[in-house]
Amino acid sequence: MRHKHRITVIGAGYVGLVTAACLAEIGNRVVCVDTDAERVAMLSRGELPFFEPGLRELVGRNGKLQRLRISSSTAEAVDGAEFVFIAVGTPMNADGSCDLSAVKLAARQIAESLTRDAIVIMKSTVPVGTAETVAAILREYAHGARTLIVSNPEFLREGSAIADFRRPDRIIIGAQDPLAIARMRALYAPLRARVIVTDIRTSEMIKYASNAFLATKISFINEIADLCERIGADVTGVVRGAGADHRIGTASFNAGLGFGGSCFPKDVCALIDTAQNRGLSLRLLPTVLEVNRGRVESVVGNLRRALGGLSGRRIAVLGLAFKPKTDDVRESPALALIAQLLERGAVVSAHDPVAVKAARRILGERVEFCADAYDAADGADAVLVATEWEEYARLDFSSLKQRMSGDLFVDARNMCDASAITAVGLRYIGVGRAAARAVHPLPSRAAALSADPAIAAAL
Repeated sequence: MRHKHRITVIGAGYVGLVTAACLAEIGNRVVCVDTDAERVAMLSRGELPFFEPGLRELVGRNGKLQRLRISSSTAEAVDGAEFVFIAVGTPMNADGSCDLSAVKLAARQIAESLTRDAIVIMKSTVPVGTAETVAAILREYAHGARTLIVSNPEFLREGSAIADFRRPDRIIIGAQDPLAIARMRALYAPLRARVIVTDIRTSEMIKYASNAFLATKISFINEIADLCERIGADVTGVVRGAGADHRIGTASFNAGLGFGGSCFPKDVCALIDTAQNRGLSLRLLPTVLEVNRGRVESVVGNLRRALGGLSGRRIAVLGLAFKPKTDDVRESPALALIAQLLERGAVVSAHDPVAVKAARRILGERVEFCADAYDAADGADAVLVATEWEEYARLDFSSLKQRMSGDLFVDARNMCDASAITAVGLRYIGVGRAAARAVHPLPSRAAALSADPAIAAAL
């Protein structure tokens, strides 16, 4: 079988491995290279270093068809490639800036290894202007090979990354050279997706603007949820009603513990840092982060008030990953919540369908990790849903109650049926829902009358 293109992907993390496997699936010959020897060994044995639905099968199938190969040698992987994707990590530095050391190293290794003209594609999320830095490195270290630089940001969501690649909302191509644009269009043609062509800096900015807007949307509805608790409204109804407006929509519009993971916190911080380096003080985005940091504390506060204190209380936490369908616990609100519970003297048992191993590396033996949600609930004063795995919405709440010592159910993701939970005798607390009024009660009629007759008349 003749392969369409020879492609190299530098980096076998979430973005790199998914990109490599999906490009192989549409008929290309792909080499995915990583400098982590342990990761390469795992992939060579057919094991994945992280959980992503459907990816193991995709990698295995294309490996057998000889369309996808894993390598530890950048020089060997880049040799003869037409397209080279840079998909390495860009972690956040302590000051909020973006660590580009892996990107710069990859650029130099690519330049030193190229044996033919190639298109180098920035897939990693990087600050505006990074592609120009990469282009300069390529020019400095290339040995005769001509390179064209392209910004092609990824929009893959952990837990649905393969579907996101196959059916993208849009493909962004940031490039100046007409040949690079034409070849990138041809590469992605099998996906039949909308392609938006921009200059490189605009392409880099699109990624940050997208993530910053989604983070803002989450923090906004969480502030509305706090107000709903105080006035006795239900934020889930607000989401349905306001989200029905096509200008708003319901995606990323659910109240809860806030956002986490490797993208939103890091990308918002990087955008703030970029602005500060250019003498601009952003006002909205720092508040977005501040609101998000307060989400865990708000939920813990509701839990503490409902139990009359946390010291010595046993809390079952359901969910450890920052979102469902992944084992990624980076910046996980669930882990931040557990840390606060432990600091306040609570005893914590926990369950997650796939993220226990990753969480154990961080939490150690301070938490009792359980085989299922019911075991976690054994003897618990309260059960708290921290990650919206679908299986938690399908729990047998009657059986759960029988395993508990207490009667409190905290739905920190507003994903469970409150009526089904209260029907078995459990107390229910959501986020921004009417049931939370017991935690933030409205003033009584008598109290309101003494304060203001007009208010009492409205009660």
